[in-house]
Amino acid sequence: MIRRNKTHMLQYLEQQTRLTGNQRRIITAAVLGDMLEFFDYFLIGYVVAFIAGPWKLTFGESAVILLSSGFGAMFGAVFYGWLADKIGRRKVFLMTVINFSIATGILTFTPDNAWIFLSVFRFLIGFGVGGLYCVDLPLVQEFVPASKRGLVGGLVTAAVPIGVLLGAALGAYATPYVGWRGLFAIGMVPGLLTLLIRAWVPESPRWLIQMGRMDEARKSLAWALEMDPAALPLDAGALEGQKQPMSRLSDIFRYPRSLAVSWITNLGAQTGYYGLTLWVPTLLVQLLGVTPARASFLLIFVNFAGLFGRIGLSYLSDAIGRKATGAIASFGAAILIATAALCHNIFFGTISVFWLLLIVNNAFADGGFAIVGPYSAEVWPVALRTTGMGSAYGFGGLGKVIGPLGLALIVGSSNIITPKASVDALLPAFSYLAGWFALAGFAYIFVGMETKGRSLETIEQDLDASRAAGLAPVKAEDRR
Repeated sequence: MIRRNKTHMLQYLEQQTRLTGNQRRIITAAVLGDMLEFFDYFLIGYVVAFIAGPWKLTFGESAVILLSSGFGAMFGAVFYGWLADKIGRRKVFLMTVINFSIATGILTFTPDNAWIFLSVFRFLIGFGVGGLYCVDLPLVQEFVPASKRGLVGGLVTAAVPIGVLLGAALGAYATPYVGWRGLFAIGMVPGLLTLLIRAWVPESPRWLIQMGRMDEARKSLAWALEMDPAALPLDAGALEGQKQPMSRLSDIFRYPRSLAVSWITNLGAQTGYYGLTLWVPTLLVQLLGVTPARASFLLIFVNFAGLFGRIGLSYLSDAIGRKATGAIASFGAAILIATAALCHNIFFGTISVFWLLLIVNNAFADGGFAIVGPYSAEVWPVALRTTGMGSAYGFGGLGKVIGPLGLALIVGSSNIITPKASVDALLPAFSYLAGWFALAGFAYIFVGMETKGRSLETIEQDLDASRAAGLAPVKAEDRR
């Protein structure tokens, strides 16, 4: 009963060819939210640079401070993702913003030498940001038609590198005036701004339908479409009290294909990307004979390539499909990183081919996250969408450990957090990272299901049918 009405009501959304003003406002709010919160999330790297000397931090203490937010994000993604399927996307989104805003504000009062205090609240900040990412993106996806879902989802993720660049600028130019504690005070402002601009966004109509709250779903959908709620169909028998059974966290294992493709692509992308990000600054210093400051300047071009890569791949995902675009991003990153290692000592005049290849590589390596995140939400049914995406993001977070650990083993270093970059180990180390990118590419091709141009309800029907039959989901091309 509910599934029939779900299709009937949402067909007005799927027939859209142009987004309304309210839908654009939802997307803009999501872009700003991710940009501003990841700006706050990455502030810690600049703070540690200021306190490591005065506090006489050991390697272990610095590592705990730096890694605490990453571990927090892993657990926060799983917890808040599960909670958003239980009590709603909107409520949990607001909870995540309050979570990291308060934690960030408290760090303004960090006592001297209190590295444990700093680590605990950085964990809580990561806990909130991980949850925000895994709730905000599905919420936006559930408000837009299938024809634009890939582009919209990718553009939301494209805001993340902008936030990182803002954090770098703040660390470089504001610290002399406000001090490192002042960075946290400033970092609390974006959270409060996000809270204000997102407070007016209604609950996801798809989640409301799942919960049997059909009249509320009609009002939410009508708001997004900017039309009279009375113009949307609503069967009187589908009103309150007919919600679907609540899902459990363990239910993600009932969808093995969704679990496999979302977990593997997240793990492969994060391991390759974060391992590369860890090594590149030191390698540029060694290979080019430049200062660390000059290496940081050169990396600005690499980071901007990632931003443009996310935008381009977002468009491509709706043009040729998620599987093909994800595979292009993954195998492109794998091939380019291996080529960079092979050509590390080649120059065009004074311009390093290694540096040029890193720029192009990042358009694929960083740009690939425009597919990884949105796709990880699309391949789950509505009752498990944020739970499944959160579990995938949390599992993929292991890449932040596996990447450095693998590099440390290759180099022969006991330091698994910042293994010493070595030109001699460049080819085997980069081959290791390329292997992880390639793993993600194979997952897209051989495990993934195509979601391009298909409504979330159609995808869910195939998932349920395949689970019941014990078969792989019907391919999109076979349905036409």
